[in-house]
Amino acid sequence: MGAEILQLFLFFAVLFALVKPLGSYMAGVLDGRLTFLGPIERIFYRLAGIDPTQDMGWKAYAGCMLAFQLVGFFFVYLIQRTQGSLPLNPDQMAAVPPLVAFNTAVSFVTNTNWQAYGGETTMSYLTQMLALTTQNFVSAAAGIAMLAALTRGFARQSAEGIGNFWADMLRSVLYILLPLSILLALILVTQGTPQTLNGSTHVQLMQALADPDGKPVTEQTVAVGPAASQIAIKQLGTNGGGFFNVNSAHPFENPTPLSNFLECLAIILIPAALCYTFGKMVGDTRQGWAILAAMTIILWGFLAVCCWSELQGNARLAALGVDVSQGNMEGKEVRIGVVNSALWCVCTTAASNGSVNSMHDSFNPLGGGCAILLMKLGEVIFGGVGSGLYGMLIFAVVAVFTAGLMVGRTPEYLGKKIEAYDMKMCALVILIMPAIVLGLTAWAVMDPAARAAIYNHGPHGFSEILYAFTSMGNNNGSAFGGLTATGPLYSVGGGIAMLVSRYWLCLPVLALAGSLAAKKRVPPGQGTLPTYTPLFVCWLIMVVMIVGALVSLPALALGPIVEHFLMQTGAMF
Repeated sequence: MGAEILQLFLFFAVLFALVKPLGSYMAGVLDGRLTFLGPIERIFYRLAGIDPTQDMGWKAYAGCMLAFQLVGFFFVYLIQRTQGSLPLNPDQMAAVPPLVAFNTAVSFVTNTNWQAYGGETTMSYLTQMLALTTQNFVSAAAGIAMLAALTRGFARQSAEGIGNFWADMLRSVLYILLPLSILLALILVTQGTPQTLNGSTHVQLMQALADPDGKPVTEQTVAVGPAASQIAIKQLGTNGGGFFNVNSAHPFENPTPLSNFLECLAIILIPAALCYTFGKMVGDTRQGWAILAAMTIILWGFLAVCCWSELQGNARLAALGVDVSQGNMEGKEVRIGVVNSALWCVCTTAASNGSVNSMHDSFNPLGGGCAILLMKLGEVIFGGVGSGLYGMLIFAVVAVFTAGLMVGRTPEYLGKKIEAYDMKMCALVILIMPAIVLGLTAWAVMDPAARAAIYNHGPHGFSEILYAFTSMGNNNGSAFGGLTATGPLYSVGGGIAMLVSRYWLCLPVLALAGSLAAKKRVPPGQGTLPTYTPLFVCWLIMVVMIVGALVSLPALALGPIVEHFLMQTGAMF
C-alpha cells in the first residue's frame, strides 16, 4: 500500500514539473513565435490554398471547423464500409455494419472515441491507421484550436478576429501532438506494445481444450498490429479509443508498470499544461495557475473517494467469507492493482479520455459514481485537450458573474466586462449537455429494446445506461460495460449526443470568443475581483460542484447512491 501511495505522489510530482515547460512551449506555438517547422507548414498551406495570416471572425472560424469535421466524418464512414475491399487487411475483416460505422465515425470525429465494437475483431489495419488514428490527431488539434480562439478573445481588445483555424490546427498537430506521440510510441514499443503490419499470430496451447461443440482446441489466435502509434495519440489527444477491445487493460496496449505510468500521465499532461499556456497568452500566468489549482483540488477529492471505495473491497463478497484485504480486485489487472486502477479511472473520466485499464462496471458503487459525476461536471476537470480548459473558463466567467451580482459590481474577467450576451452563451454551454444526457437516459429506460440491452437489473442496470449516455454526451468515450450498445437508440441516439456535445457547444464558445475580442480592456479598479487568489479558486470550485450537483444528484441517487446502500445492507438488487 505504501508503494502505491508513493506512486501517486510521484505521478503528480512529474505532472506538475512538466506543466510549465510544456505550457510555455505550447504558448509559443499558438502565438506563432515558434516557427522551426515553418518550411513544412508552408507546404501544407500551399497545397490547400490557405493563407495562414488571414484573421477570422468567430463565424468564419466556426464554419471552417465544422466543414473540416464534416469531411472527416464521411471519410471515416466510407473507409469502414469499404474496408473489406481495401488493402492492409491481413485478417480479412468484413465491412463494418452501417449503424456501427455511423456511430464510430461520429465518435472519432468528435474526439469521443466511444467504441461499440471490438477493435481487433472489427477494424482492419488500414481503418485503424488511416481513419481512426488520423482523427485522433485532427480532432484533438481542433480542441486546442478552439481554446486558442477563446484565449485570444480574452487577450485581444477591439478586434474582429480570433485567429486562423487552419493555422491553429496544423500547428497543434505538427508542433505538439505529433512529436509527443512519436516519443511515447517509441517508449511503448520498448515495453512490448506491438507495432507491426503482420496479421494475427497463432500459438500452441500448453493444454488442449474443447469448444462448446466438444471439438478440440489446440491453438490460440493472438491479435497484433500497428498498436503503439494509435495508443500514444489516443492518450495524448484525450481520445481514448483502444486498438484492442479491452483497451489499456490489454497486456499489449499496457504491458508494464512503466507503460501504465506514462499512459496515465499522458492523459492529463496536455490539459494540465494548457492552463499555463492560457496564462502566458493572456499575459498573466497567475490566471493559469489558479485554474489548474481548482482542477487539481477537485480531482484529488474524487481520487480520495474512489481509492477509499475500492480499497474497502466488495461488501457482498466479504459477507460470504471471501478475503477482500487486497481491496475490490474484480475487473482489475493484478499487475496494475487497486490504487493505480482508481487513479486511471479518475483521470480518464476527468480528462475526457475514455481509455480504461480496469472494468468500471466492476467498481464499487461509489467508485463508479465518481466516474459518472466527473463526466457529468461537463468534462472541465482537466477535460479534453483544449475543450476541458475552455469549459472551465466558461465556469470561471459564471463564477465572476455570480460574485459580481452578490456584491453589486459589474463583473469583469481578465479586464473584459461580462454582459448579458456573454452569460447567454455560457448558459448554453452548461445546460445543453445535461438536457441531452438525461433526455436520452430517460428514453432508454422507457424503451423495451434499450432495456433489453443491459445485463443487470435494478440500480446497477440504470447506472450502465446513465454511464453510456453520460460518456457519449460529454465526449468521454469510456464504457461501464454490461451493455450491448449496437442497437438503434444507442448507436443513433448516442451519435446525436456526441455531435451535439461537441459542435453545439463549440458555437457558443466561439461566439463568446468573438464577443470578448471586440471589447475594450477595462483597467482593474477597487471593485475588481482578483481571479488568481485562493479565494477565487475556492469560489470556482464551489460553482463547478454546485452546478454539477444540481444536474447530477437526482440521477445518481437512482443508480450508484442507492446501490451503495443496498450493498452495505446486504439487500438484493
